[in-house]
Amino acid sequence: MGLYDGTPSCADIAERFGIAVGLVINAKAMAQTFAAIAFGLYAFRPSLKRAGVFANQVGSDGHAKMIQAALPADIAWLGAMKHDPQLSLPERHLGLHLAQEIDDIEQRIETAAQLIGPEIPLPPTVSFQAPESLATTPLLQDKTIAVAKDAAFCFTYQANLDLLQTLGANIAFFSPVHDTQLPAADAYWLPGGYPELHLDQLQHNHSMRDGLHAAAQAGKPILAECGGMLALGDTLNGQPVFGLLPGNSEIQPKLQGLGTQHATFATTDDDAASIGAHTFHYGRFETDMPVIAQGKGKYGAGEAVYRHQNITASFLHFYFPSNPALAAHFFLP
Repeated sequence: MGLYDGTPSCADIAERFGIAVGLVINAKAMAQTFAAIAFGLYAFRPSLKRAGVFANQVGSDGHAKMIQAALPADIAWLGAMKHDPQLSLPERHLGLHLAQEIDDIEQRIETAAQLIGPEIPLPPTVSFQAPESLATTPLLQDKTIAVAKDAAFCFTYQANLDLLQTLGANIAFFSPVHDTQLPAADAYWLPGGYPELHLDQLQHNHSMRDGLHAAAQAGKPILAECGGMLALGDTLNGQPVFGLLPGNSEIQPKLQGLGTQHATFATTDDDAASIGAHTFHYGRFETDMPVIAQGKGKYGAGEAVYRHQNITASFLHFYFPSNPALAAHFFLP
């Protein structure tokens, strides 16, 4: 995603808070065209404050000087980094490998910092007023919510966890990959991640599967987002998984969903409640579960939200602070 992509975009946020925007542009195989790209990014919205431009993956000191000389006078030069395979971070679908999966991540970051640290003139610090605390009713007072957290289930907003605690909930974590027992809790949350990379462990963790089935049969609310939903289905990539949701999923070679959305749920008295969310996945889920809400993006219909017994499931990753009351509802009977 680039400077102007998404709603709100990085540019929108920078302008809202008065933050100067620094550009980092891949300079590989470019000279004067680099300057044209930098000029165009700033000219697209002249009201943006400019911090300057940094050239990534230059071929040599001479290459960097050539790029710098081509820049307009009103675009500051922040420096350059030479191409170095040892500093590259491994990629896969949904982005980079997680930091904890890269053994020498600290060394790579330190090496990169040493290369560019003495050179970059950092922009002045920005200060802005802290947001006011949300006035919330403790709808989840003394409820324990067990959240899946391991290499297979790792896409969780810290703001969501903070909001649940603000609502009075106690948060516990468990690993569907490694733990042999599901912890006791009032509700469960399986966020997104990479269950497809840990299928062998998941499908052979019979005690975890049994625990999840027992929790569902006991009427415990369960929220399953994206990879969490796929793991609760019947099969994932043709392999049996936990089998709490009627449906089968396959990871596709091409992106299947991307962007911010709002999902609107029907509530009492013919009212409707909406919650912010985003989607980013390569999965396809075939199911006949009833749809209880439909995401809507900037350009039309988005992801479905399903309900099966006491389980709420979707490809959407919900942003709880956008509607605390609705977020609490996910974890209440």
